[in-house]
Amino acid sequence: MKSETRHIFGRILKDIQVEMSDEFDQNFEREAFFSEAWQRRKSPLRPGGHILVDTGRLRGSIQSRTTENSITFFTTEPYAAIHNEGGEIVVTQRMKKYFWHKYYEATGSFGRKKDGSRRNDKRTVQLSDEAEFWKFMALKKAGTSIKIPRRRFLGTSPEVEQAVRAIIEENLNGYLEEAINFEIKEK
Repeated sequence: MKSETRHIFGRILKDIQVEMSDEFDQNFEREAFFSEAWQRRKSPLRPGGHILVDTGRLRGSIQSRTTENSITFFTTEPYAAIHNEGGEIVVTQRMKKYFWHKYYEATGSFGRKKDGSRRNDKRTVQLSDEAEFWKFMALKKAGTSIKIPRRRFLGTSPEVEQAVRAIIEENLNGYLEEAINFEIKEK
């Protein structure tokens, strides 16, 4: 009986693992933590792009680990916690150098007319906005803070609890039906 209970519990954990992995992945499509919408981006970078999806590394890094009686969802990306929980990042000299690098990279990509002035096409205007953003970031003083809004993609919520409860009930009802049908067939 004990191994049968362990088997049922393992099946429930596996179903929860599969379902919640899919739901946490879908948070990136929804751009929300279930019904809690993520704050929109204020920077002009990647207009129209998905929030928290640049290379896809963060989204693809979500993993889960099961033990005999639990499931843990996690990510190994070092920047995941600041996005999931929100917080502040202190600007360093190294960051300022990176911001200047990105500024020069953006300004070098401007479309130019034959006389050397910038074109006024859509791409150049977009690059101009991007360059202004990087310049703004580069001019921040070292020691000041950048506020990162909370954009949860992993964690508990009423929706997670409801989904887990539904999976448990579905599995237990299925097991009870099997047990009753087995007992009826034996008699």
